[in-house]
Amino acid sequence: MGGYEPGTEAEAADTVRAAAARGERLRLVGGGTNAGLGRPAQDEATLSARNLTGITLYEPAEMVVGARAGTPLAEVEALLAARNQMLPFEPVDYRGVMGTAGEPTIGAVAAINNAGPRRITAGAARDSLIGVRFVNGRGEAIKSGGRVMKNVTGLDLVKLMAGAHGTLGLLTEVTFKVLPASERVATLVFPGLDDARAIAALSAALGSPFELIGAAHLPAGIGGAEARTLMRLEGFSDSVDYRIGALRRLLKRYGAPEIRDGADGAALWRAVRDAAPLAEPRDAALWRISTAPTRGAALTASLAGRLDARWFYDWGGGLIWLSTPAAGDAGAEAVRAAVRAEGGHATLVRAPDAVRAAVPVFEPLSEPLMRITAGIKAAHDPGGVLNPGRMYAGV
Repeated sequence: MGGYEPGTEAEAADTVRAAAARGERLRLVGGGTNAGLGRPAQDEATLSARNLTGITLYEPAEMVVGARAGTPLAEVEALLAARNQMLPFEPVDYRGVMGTAGEPTIGAVAAINNAGPRRITAGAARDSLIGVRFVNGRGEAIKSGGRVMKNVTGLDLVKLMAGAHGTLGLLTEVTFKVLPASERVATLVFPGLDDARAIAALSAALGSPFELIGAAHLPAGIGGAEARTLMRLEGFSDSVDYRIGALRRLLKRYGAPEIRDGADGAALWRAVRDAAPLAEPRDAALWRISTAPTRGAALTASLAGRLDARWFYDWGGGLIWLSTPAAGDAGAEAVRAAVRAEGGHATLVRAPDAVRAAVPVFEPLSEPLMRITAGIKAAHDPGGVLNPGRMYAGV
């Protein structure tokens, strides 16, 4: 299988236009760290953004940064950190669970709408993405959005491209709003709670005025012998101290929390962000399930009797990382049934190619939504050149 590595947006457009004329299907790649996410590739060649690099815009006073799509995420984060700023949405690093190498790129962050624990307050990548440049399946270079958030009428291409997994176009440049970094970040760790009590505690904290920016629960045996319920705060040190005291009083029926600051607390949240407690065994399947936080414990309880599963919770119980044996359908029938019963959607993040080809990787769409999805794909990529079938078979 051949590959193309254009160095400019114009070269990328020429490459796609030529591929469309030949009927050649292209798999879009960045740093390769998300390889295996989505349905198995159905293509003849790769189109890489790895040479589309460089910061194109940084205005610290306006809190906005732009970069070409192949720019390493680490480069963008280092630039922001030097000015005490950060991306708001704490993107997941999939290298651990996928067993991949390379460097995550800023374009891939937008393409998969990446977001980690901060999503409960800051939203996903889509919510901070304010501008994109991309090449569609006709080989046309398109620009949408700019340097500021705007109300949009009609089809919002910026939001549409976020989470499209490269099926609508090759992102060549992205622009994000950023946030100031906090003076202090601290984590309350409540030991020994079962799933239901942990989620009740997280819900009480999230419903309080004390502004959590992380809310997770690791059951016993997941990353440690004892169950741990994590609540993260950030801000000025005096404010963090006050809110720690207030949360201790509010949640005293759940026990006395330990306080983790600095590198120790940061390591806890990196593990949650990257699903590190479920990275092994490597041959197990991995699901990412979104549901109402109050339904998370019921959903996993319904699966416990049907599957040999392990799990933990993020987003206050609204995100469940679930590991299942990869044999058969990797638990797809049971997972989809539980999601239908409790509400939400599930994505099969990791499984062998044969499983990802046989069962829906993303939550199946209703017939009306599938028609809309197919119509949008046809409008942007009428020849089915870009990442064909990556999200849904035949689209």
